[in-house]
Amino acid sequence: MNERPESNRAGALPVIAVDCHAHVMALDRPLSPERHSAPKRDVTVEQYIGVLDRHRISHGLLTAPSFYGTDNSLLLEALASQPDRLRGTAIVEPTIDGDALRDLRSQGICGVRLNWLRKKSLPDASSPAYQHLFSLLREAGMHVELYLEGDLLAGVLPQIRKTGVNVVLDHFGCPDPVERVNGRGFRQVLEAVASGDTWVKLSAPFRLGGADPQPYVDALLAAGGPQRLVWATDWPWVGHEDDITYQQCIDWLRAWIPDDDKRKIILADTPRDLFGF
Repeated sequence: MNERPESNRAGALPVIAVDCHAHVMALDRPLSPERHSAPKRDVTVEQYIGVLDRHRISHGLLTAPSFYGTDNSLLLEALASQPDRLRGTAIVEPTIDGDALRDLRSQGICGVRLNWLRKKSLPDASSPAYQHLFSLLREAGMHVELYLEGDLLAGVLPQIRKTGVNVVLDHFGCPDPVERVNGRGFRQVLEAVASGDTWVKLSAPFRLGGADPQPYVDALLAAGGPQRLVWATDWPWVGHEDDITYQQCIDWLRAWIPDDDKRKIILADTPRDLFGF
């Protein structure tokens, strides 16, 4: 797990609950030509902090949206404004060097996101460039955040894990909505969670193709316990902006994990250590 950065000093806000997947966005930033979504409005870090405060969530992890490509400037600006309360995951080229990664880490970036969903051509995680990147991330105490369709995950996840880097999977690991818990990709997720080097975000059930998330939650708990799970809202719910509320995301977790002790591990203990709050 990552060492905690110096910003976690005496007097910093205690970690009560962490929203481990949210976004800031601005309409005036250039968009990547290879994207599967786009911002509909400006979403500021001040708005996000206000949402956290209203719902008594102490900390948040800002995830780089795919539509800005490797331009992480907006994300870094947001982290700089709230260094004690926010961490982030950036999108980078696989050729980035160790010094650049360490510089990102000093600015609050705790991992690198591979947003490989709906790719026309899937990058090769086994290539020398990506294998080197994963090794550099491991050495820097950072993780790989992976967003990929479950039916493709089985071929990619082992290639990342073999480098020894920690892995965090978005949105339940994106299980196949037809095969569900029996899908090859989700079985690979369960194996990885049981091994102790992979964590899964309980987030965005509205992106599961209509499947009930409870069987996924139960299987993940059985495989690795609450220590391998974190919670997130996916705020501001790109593509579902008018359908979801923040309170609804909180209520979902309470329904999935009714045990208070397990929920505390998921909400506070695990993300505190994993993301360096």
